[in-house]
Formats: sequence, C-alpha cells, structure tokens
Amino acid sequence: MVQAPCRTRCVPLPDVLLLNGPNLGVLGRREPEIYGTDTLADIEKAVAEEVRPRGWTVVPVQRDGEGELVGAIHQHRDTTVGAIVNPGALMIAGWSLRDALASYEPPWIEVHLSNVWAREQFRHDSVIAPLASGVVVGLGAFGYRLAAQALLHLSAESPNGLR
Repeated sequence: MVQAPCRTRCVPLPDVLLLNGPNLGVLGRREPEIYGTDTLADIEKAVAEEVRPRGWTVVPVQRDGEGELVGAIHQHRDTTVGAIVNPGALMIAGWSLRDALASYEPPWIEVHLSNVWAREQFRHDSVIAPLASGVVVGLGAFGYRLAAQALLHLSAESPNGLR
C-alpha cells in the first residue's frame, strides 16, 4: 500500500487491484484484430487516470499461472478497495481463481476485451462472473476505464467506502 507524504500523520492511500490473467502480458501484439493494439501498460495508465482523482492508486498484477493470481488476490485482499479482473481464459475453468475471488470481500469487476459471447461457444460461460459486482465485455481497453468508473460509483454509494 502506498502512503501519502507525512506532515502530521500518515494516511494510507487506497489501492485498486488490477489483475490480469494468462496471455494478457502480450497485449498489443497478440491478435490485435481481436484484442486491440493497446498494451497492458496503456491499460494500467488509463485505469490510474480514472481512479487518481479519488486518491486511489493501482496495483497492477499480470500472471500467466492461476496459482500466482490466487496468491495475488490473497496478498491484496486487505489492502485494496476493489479490483478489476480480466481472468483471460481462466474464466472458463479457473476454479481456484473463482474460490479466491469468492473470499475477496471488496467489490470487483470482471473485464474482457472482446465480446466473449460473439466468439467460440466454449467462451460463453464464466465460472467467476456470478461472483463479480459487474461484468464489462467487448469494449476493448475502454472496458477497463468503465470498470474503474464502476468501482468509483460503488464506493460513492457505500457510506463506509467499498468494504
């Protein structure tokens, strides 16, 4: 967790977990006709721009292994106000990822760059979507901005923040 400069007392700044699964580390080069030309660094910057006015910072995590993603969720469960999660193909059968997200109390938004329902049949079911506070699909990198806006909205609705 990042802390503000101390004058009289230090106050932790809330973090947003930006969790990206397998193959998303090569965005911009991987099938740009499907996933677009924005890189993961571009997306991280865009999300940071969305949440910065609230004083939030972004904790970006991209891993190709499901176990590493599970570890990141557990590591950040008590230090983040919410999460934006693109599980990639783990949406289909990432049961340990699903279980980790089930125990993650802050709200989180599932994001997919492509419209998964306009693609192959095997992509039409997400094992994690029923647990999400919301799902954004098919809007490319802009979907991450919308997910960040959704977390900001949910925070404004909650009298005690997102928790």
